[in-house]
Amino acid sequence: MNAPTYEVGDAEEANPNGPPASKCPNGRSLRSSQANRKLQYEVYDGRGGHREERLFQLHWVDAGTGEIVNKQLKRAAFLEHFANREPCLIGMEARGGAQHWARRLIEMGHPVKLMPAKFVKAFHIGNKNDSADARAIWMATQMPSKPVAVKTEAQQAVLTLHRLRQQKIKIRTMQMNSLRGLLTEYGEVMAKSRAALDRAIPGVLAKLAERLPAMLIDSLRELWNDLDRLDKQIADIERRLQTWMKEDKACKAIAAIPGVGLLTATATVATMGDAKAFRSGREFAAWLGLVPKQIGTGGKVQLLGISRRGDTYVRTLLIHGARSVLFHAKHAGGWVEQIRTRRPSNVVAVALANKMARTIWAVLAHDIPYSSDHVSLRGVRN
Repeated sequence: MNAPTYEVGDAEEANPNGPPASKCPNGRSLRSSQANRKLQYEVYDGRGGHREERLFQLHWVDAGTGEIVNKQLKRAAFLEHFANREPCLIGMEARGGAQHWARRLIEMGHPVKLMPAKFVKAFHIGNKNDSADARAIWMATQMPSKPVAVKTEAQQAVLTLHRLRQQKIKIRTMQMNSLRGLLTEYGEVMAKSRAALDRAIPGVLAKLAERLPAMLIDSLRELWNDLDRLDKQIADIERRLQTWMKEDKACKAIAAIPGVGLLTATATVATMGDAKAFRSGREFAAWLGLVPKQIGTGGKVQLLGISRRGDTYVRTLLIHGARSVLFHAKHAGGWVEQIRTRRPSNVVAVALANKMARTIWAVLAHDIPYSSDHVSLRGVRN
């Protein structure tokens, strides 16, 4: 008898007056939301308004009796529940916290399938509630799809550094724009670049100090000095990523590919997980959304722009790396030069990014060093 399949998905905010927790087949589903904010696991607001009580919605079908089971578990009892079960497939929606629970369940011997929320959404039927969400995740688990890679803690730590770096860059840009906008109110207009701001700000503050309160000038100067503090924090994060890349064999291998630098190498390796989980480089490129989107009916298929599915951050890094190669390289290759003669520059950049993604997969999946004159023998027949 086959072991039951469980689905773990996120639960929506439960209605204390609504129906009891539902039961689901061959998979456990967990959902989570905090008040009106949706998280990986549901923060349940009971009749007493206790938001600290977190519940997991489970949905599966008993393989022996065919009974549809739908129940809720508290956070503390979740792992204990699965520790007493035979190994079974567990499906989860890839939201915040899913990676942690997937690692813990895998340690217990349960295979875990993480799925994007967009993929699960297609299986929602009827009203939106915890039970329906769990059932949708269970149904999605039965469908063939490319799951989200379960990352190690080291890989997730690298991605966390990338997120922190992006956040600090965003804050730095916000502060620059804020400083420029505030000074515009006093008739001082500066160029948008950081270099132009640094050149003009000392003289501007000195001039404004003659007619504005000292407390305002000091606050504006502090805002300007904060930019240097953010620069240092961003540089520190990049230095930590550099240290990790030097110790990681996969990162060093793909860093030899033109257009793949520190950020692209570390983010790609941490995001893709096991390269052998992809059947080919084309599948990896499609997983990143670097292939045309298709639309058609009646046997007529039309190719549109890139699908933009998958990880936006990694796709952006690859496209920026491709632009760098096209701009700086003296000779990007005969293949690129041919495309340049007949396609727009943006299309050429995306095509090169697609090729870079395929090359990354080949280097990692086959464990071979990068070589610019390598010729693939795939499809060649004697």
